[in-house]
Amino acid sequence: MTTPHQTNPAVSDRAALVAHLEDPTPWDVLVIGGGASGLGTAVEAATRGYRTLLLEAHDYAKGTSSRSTKLVHGGVRYLAQGNVSLVREALRERGLLKQNAPHLVRDLGFLIAAYTWWSAPFYGIGLKMYDLLAGKLNLKNSRYISAQEALKRTPTLKKAGLKGGILYFDGQFDDSRLAITLLRTFEDYGGVALNHAPVTGLHKNAAGRIDGASVRDEESGREYRVNAKVVVNATGVFVDAVRRMDDAGAKDMLSPSQGVHVVVDRRFLPGDSAIMVPRTDDGRVLFAVPWHDHVVIGTTDTPVPQTSLEPRALPEEIDFILSTAAQYMTPAPTRADVRSVYVGLRPLVKAAEGTDTKALSRDHIIRISDSGLITLTGGKWTTYRRMGEDTINRAATQAGLPPRLSLTPALHLHGWTTDESDQHWRVYGTDAAKIQQLEGAHTLLHPELPYTEAEVRWAVRMEQARTVEDVLSRRLRALLLNARASSEAAPRVATILAEELGRDAAWQAAQVAEYQGLAAGYMLA
Repeated sequence: MTTPHQTNPAVSDRAALVAHLEDPTPWDVLVIGGGASGLGTAVEAATRGYRTLLLEAHDYAKGTSSRSTKLVHGGVRYLAQGNVSLVREALRERGLLKQNAPHLVRDLGFLIAAYTWWSAPFYGIGLKMYDLLAGKLNLKNSRYISAQEALKRTPTLKKAGLKGGILYFDGQFDDSRLAITLLRTFEDYGGVALNHAPVTGLHKNAAGRIDGASVRDEESGREYRVNAKVVVNATGVFVDAVRRMDDAGAKDMLSPSQGVHVVVDRRFLPGDSAIMVPRTDDGRVLFAVPWHDHVVIGTTDTPVPQTSLEPRALPEEIDFILSTAAQYMTPAPTRADVRSVYVGLRPLVKAAEGTDTKALSRDHIIRISDSGLITLTGGKWTTYRRMGEDTINRAATQAGLPPRLSLTPALHLHGWTTDESDQHWRVYGTDAAKIQQLEGAHTLLHPELPYTEAEVRWAVRMEQARTVEDVLSRRLRALLLNARASSEAAPRVATILAEELGRDAAWQAAQVAEYQGLAAGYMLA
């Protein structure tokens, strides 16, 4: 059985990480993409003892994987669509993730408010089915609550006409902190990961089978060739671009859509529960969820013609979210109350096509090209582990690797602890005590943010943060919680990064300008 390494000397040393790219020995598995699917696949491979390299073009969870609704859930709306098998699988994975990362996942009550006589029994029956499908891994049973209890749990809920509600339970998490936790877990088990290292091409042997890739270190500009027995394309909404490195004529797999979220102050939802609107005017589900002492409200579903690293919300999407919230909350947030707007792209899969295609579930798809490129796409954070397990099962067969059982169903992720601490420090698990001993542990980056200077140093030394954006958007969640405050904190973060990385004043100025330009796109005014 594979056991984690006690130390990994390359964790905080980029030069040592880059040096691995010069090793001509073929990797057992090369994973392209450092989001939920790529990290899950990499952890699955490394814990089985396969020699694994993960390459990320930008930063871990840079795209969709840091812009979710922050829920670990079975998907109530999928149950309404009759997709029982998908819901059962997601509920099982929800339970496993809570067991494997209790420092990152917590139970959260969701209130469906009833304003008609029939809505509480109607939704109550469906949510009892939700409880049953979760089986032994269920969090807490759903139940009917009175109007009085509903208002106690969510004091800003509209009182007029309220007849009661249904309270059910799902999980909540911090998406990019789970990504970094998976990165650390991968490294604990001997995996090598490098961010800011885009794959620029795929290589094939004389038989036309993929046997490696070209990669560029963005910091030095130098190109490398890495060899691998099997290559996994786990680049989320960008899988089609990698597929065309393999086959220039490959047709698109995806029809992406975007989901918009707005973040407001906690005063708009001061109770201990979230609000779930089961059917909005456009037929979607809308959530208002307490998160890091703020409230996330979303989401929308708007088809987009092309993918982008920084998608932007349409004015009508923001108006829709705020107008829907106003139907249930009083006082309701307005545009002036929005602290940040963020957008994630969903990798929605078109109908299957091509050779050797297999849909392992209706949620994620694995496709293997004639040259052996394994593409994983679709899915969601809740099922990241299952996606990785399915992918490595296929990859091991494809590469002729020795078959080994999956360890991830019961794998404690890096920092695992059941100790309760405040939400800010809890996401670090057992690492929190180490961070609190660093310089600046009691110095806030900004009076409107909970983050300290010590966390910036930790992000650079132990979590591969290389830019101001890496720190303020994903190691810390400042960009999503309060875009303006994060912009004001950027100069101090750049100074600390420069100290840690040995950068000059010009680099600092460029980093601040770049980040503040980015943050402006997350503000409404």
